[in-house]
Amino acid sequence: MSENKNNNKSSQEQPTVAYTDDNIRHLSDMEHVRTRPGMYIGRLGDGSLPEDGVYVLLKEVIDNSIDEFKMHAGDRIEVDIIDNLSVSVRDYGRGIPQGKLVEAVSVLNTGGKYDSKAFKKSVGLNGVGVKAVNALSSRFEVKSYRDGTVRCLAFEKGVLKEDHTEETQDENGTYIFFRPDDTLFKNYSFHDEFVETMLRNYTYLNSGLTIMYNGRRIKSRNGLEDLLVDNMTVDPLYPIVHIKGEDIEIAFTHTNQYGEEYHSFVNGQHTTQGGTHQSAFKEHIAKTIKEFFDKNYEYTDIRNGIVAAIAINVEEPVFESQTKIKLGSTLMEPGGETINKYVGDFIKREVDNYLHIHKEDVADVLENKIKESERERKAMAGVTKLARERAKKANLHNRKLRDCRIHFCDVRDDRKEESSIFITEGDSASGSITKSRDVNTQAVFSLRGKPLNCFGLSKKVVYENEEFNLLQAALNIEDGLDDLRYNKVIVATDADVDGMHIRLLVITFFLQFYPELIKKGHVYVLQTPLFRVRNRRSKIKNKQVIANADAKLLKNEKKSDFITRYCYTEQERLDAIRDLGPDPEITRFKGLGEISPDEFAHFIGPDIRLEQVTLHKNDQVQKLLEYYMGKNTMERQNFIIDNLVIEEDKPEGEEEANVDDGE
Repeated sequence: MSENKNNNKSSQEQPTVAYTDDNIRHLSDMEHVRTRPGMYIGRLGDGSLPEDGVYVLLKEVIDNSIDEFKMHAGDRIEVDIIDNLSVSVRDYGRGIPQGKLVEAVSVLNTGGKYDSKAFKKSVGLNGVGVKAVNALSSRFEVKSYRDGTVRCLAFEKGVLKEDHTEETQDENGTYIFFRPDDTLFKNYSFHDEFVETMLRNYTYLNSGLTIMYNGRRIKSRNGLEDLLVDNMTVDPLYPIVHIKGEDIEIAFTHTNQYGEEYHSFVNGQHTTQGGTHQSAFKEHIAKTIKEFFDKNYEYTDIRNGIVAAIAINVEEPVFESQTKIKLGSTLMEPGGETINKYVGDFIKREVDNYLHIHKEDVADVLENKIKESERERKAMAGVTKLARERAKKANLHNRKLRDCRIHFCDVRDDRKEESSIFITEGDSASGSITKSRDVNTQAVFSLRGKPLNCFGLSKKVVYENEEFNLLQAALNIEDGLDDLRYNKVIVATDADVDGMHIRLLVITFFLQFYPELIKKGHVYVLQTPLFRVRNRRSKIKNKQVIANADAKLLKNEKKSDFITRYCYTEQERLDAIRDLGPDPEITRFKGLGEISPDEFAHFIGPDIRLEQVTLHKNDQVQKLLEYYMGKNTMERQNFIIDNLVIEEDKPEGEEEANVDDGE
């Protein structure tokens, strides 16, 4: 009783945090953007992923230039990226009205696109985009060229520093320069391949537009047809069907790959997560094809292997976030017809006509593909049912999966993009990762030895092979990527021959049955250290090395008697020997199972090193798989013989002595 009284007393004595007038703050427009950047550009990031904030900044600037082009004002845009850190964009449109230039780039909810006469079908409608770029940049410059005069402004972190107007002979248009604030975008850099993909998408959707990127010309003559040609990694079964309407453009074909692949756009904006227009396309393309053949084909069989693109123009589009990657609008224009009906009517009319005209070269080939998908699905029906029941039981208690709390499909969770799953070989490696992982965002799936080589096999193997079936269930990708559970699928194997083989077998599984998982940038390989170099604090002469190591300590991690470097390459090992000398202790890691959980925390924490598995337009999946995973071809044998390296084993002491001599 007395204990309860004491508890009550202590809780009553706890001071209450003051809440007064001083706690109520009003932020200026620029301050608000800098305080809550996620509201405006989504994730910050460092530029290593195409969704990172630096590319959103670039997109917001280019969107304005694209809108000028759409209004038939200027057909050329010049984009230059300096040292992968700074950006300049020059268009030859009408130029921002000079009297309102300050407001147009620094006051939220100010813009010319609220007036539907000036910009009828635009991406940037809310008067936010370029202001966010200004606020989140350490340096932001804008020049408006109009009728022989140019007004120039310069800002630093959203604060106006320079403003002057002078005469000019340059063409009308707008010039914007910005350098993202590196205090917000830590260690960022612009990656050339992401920027080029973004710019190419703009040209696919805007025939006649020329973009000069660092001196290189990017232009598309055939719109979405070019997009499919440039992105397909397998050959089409029939010539690409490409049809244009007033506010809609579609292109599609089928391939022999599994799954469905879609590229969708609204008013020139790449909607990477689809939306109402993509859903309408998927529904009506299947419905139209089914009605054309007048047979009871399943929609899934019709769409299996499809590669398609759709672009529509919508008045006053509503997106599900400021980053505009998913369309939420249901209407083509305020008070107008629905997007579903507009897309459906267009596809019904145009695709049906096209199939009647191109019966032999398109319709017949398409029907054969549908029949093939149908036969395979029916052949799998029995085994699929058993596999789903097995997976359902496994979901209750999957010994192979150590799940995390937050998943990529958790729409409302701010950390959903951090969710990842490690696919490991053996129990020892999975044990180390399991003990050191972040239980909120990192899951672990352990393989039992080497998985099956599934090259050349049908999808039936996914259901017959327990390991593949459980992996499919863990990722939740049986019916596509819409409900993918983890943003990053990380293959974590030893850096030896067996580890490389397992890595290749897992990637083959994804390439064979779920190529979209790789194309959408979800598959990675974990880079693990080859060496550990360490020395006692007391022996290290360079005190700055000690200070830098202490600064990288994880939360709640205590200082050790040793300063340790983990080295991923031979050069990093040599650098560590130099920095931690004299006579450091060197350990070579042979496998992940040798690394303690305490050490593993460093490899899968903030400094995790990942190599993204990518597919480029020149990569022919079937040919790649045939070469690496097919029967032992003479071509592969000759390559191994020509590139065989015989290493001479030297005593470790002798090798280190050589290093020291070189020093």
